[in-house]
Amino acid sequence: MTRSNLLSIIRIRKNEFVWGVHDFMSEFSMGEVSHDEDFHGRLEAVVRDLAVSGKDIVRISYSDLLGVDRGRDILTSYLVRLAGEGASFCRAIFHTTPRGGVVPIAGGIDAGLPDVLCKLDLSTVKAVPWDEGVVSVIGDIYNLEGELSEEAPRSLLRRVISRLNDHEVRAVVGPELEFFLFHRDEAGVRRYGELTGNVYSVGYRGDPDGYLIKMLRDLDRYDIGVSAGNHEFASGQFEINLIHSEALDAADRAFRLKSSVKELALRVGLEATFMAKPFNDEGGSGFHLHISFVDSGGRNICYDSEDENGISQTMKWAIAGILSHAPAISALTNPTINSYRRFGPDTLAPWLIDWGFDNRSSMVRVPPERSNATRIEVRLGDASANPYLAIAGVLAGAYLGIQGEIAPVPPLVGYGYNEERSAKLPSSLAAALDALEEDSEMIEVLGKGFVDTFVAYKRDEIARFNAHITDWEFDEYSTQL
Repeated sequence: MTRSNLLSIIRIRKNEFVWGVHDFMSEFSMGEVSHDEDFHGRLEAVVRDLAVSGKDIVRISYSDLLGVDRGRDILTSYLVRLAGEGASFCRAIFHTTPRGGVVPIAGGIDAGLPDVLCKLDLSTVKAVPWDEGVVSVIGDIYNLEGELSEEAPRSLLRRVISRLNDHEVRAVVGPELEFFLFHRDEAGVRRYGELTGNVYSVGYRGDPDGYLIKMLRDLDRYDIGVSAGNHEFASGQFEINLIHSEALDAADRAFRLKSSVKELALRVGLEATFMAKPFNDEGGSGFHLHISFVDSGGRNICYDSEDENGISQTMKWAIAGILSHAPAISALTNPTINSYRRFGPDTLAPWLIDWGFDNRSSMVRVPPERSNATRIEVRLGDASANPYLAIAGVLAGAYLGIQGEIAPVPPLVGYGYNEERSAKLPSSLAAALDALEEDSEMIEVLGKGFVDTFVAYKRDEIARFNAHITDWEFDEYSTQL
């Protein structure tokens, strides 16, 4: 499929400029990057279309290591001049902490804070419906030598996709993300819509101001493939589902979903958090990935009508690869110190490395649908994960399973969380990073440059945490000791 075929179809909806894409089950982007001699011509055409539709601001975005959208707003009239060869950004943005510190990673501070270039992926142009006159576009990060950055999350996912494509396998991903809405004021933090027992409730009982419906409508107009939303277990906790599409597009849309939910919450005086477990008295927020594999013609190759359970050898290999490399994968799918507060028995979050048929107590679940809907649900990730890194990590494990033709262990039967039946996942970020550094096969797929940067960045996070006196410590010890 040519890039021009994948480039968006202009649709006029309520006099807004919307850039959409073809049905992802019939046509796929292979994940390659192409900045050919025709790029400037296509960029100029995009600028003309934007000007006609009254879009005067282009918001260039890319993902940092955390999954935060970084970028710049450019006047449409200056876009060709300022971004034609790539917009410059400081490389150390990939080494910046949530509180604004910069981790001293090789090639950043020590090299004088050099630039990287953000080159636009024109197939990602979309109007931002709640910000009049603004369109957003996602970019790929290049070093100054013209090569894709090793540490940029979107580039990492491209490399993993390419590995699967070499085996004539393409991944289709449907992300599901949970988050909390809360108020923050002088009195502290209060969960939105506080009331127990509201799991899967609809209407105003669990959402007294109707914010979920408002979000769904705005996100639908953003055209990022949002299909449904619901109230989750905890007060103020919601889940929004995205349709399935090829892996890079799915990651782009999950990346946009997270930033959009936070922005839409701020517009109504709330905050949204995708922390793994923000509250002691409630469960955490997951980031589940529904994944199937298709061939070059779009045929689901996870289904096998001759198998007693209806799943193919390729799917079994993929499951086995994900299980075999789960400790290393967890560093990417559960990337914060807080992530490991979510794990544990009887949490409906994974704790052990196992799989099962329609079993929500397992790490990898095979839903009951078959034929074209045959897929796996990887329940390992939490909502704090960077979508590009989480999907790349899981697909890297699947790739290694397919490449090595690894046979999976027998599936879990009954309720999980029995340590005698399955190995435990890492219990801390430090342990997950150790597992990643020790997994030579994963390092080879992900790239040593990326792994070195990611591990150094996260080791610094652990060091900063260990140097901090927590409220729990003070409350526990200060009075009696």
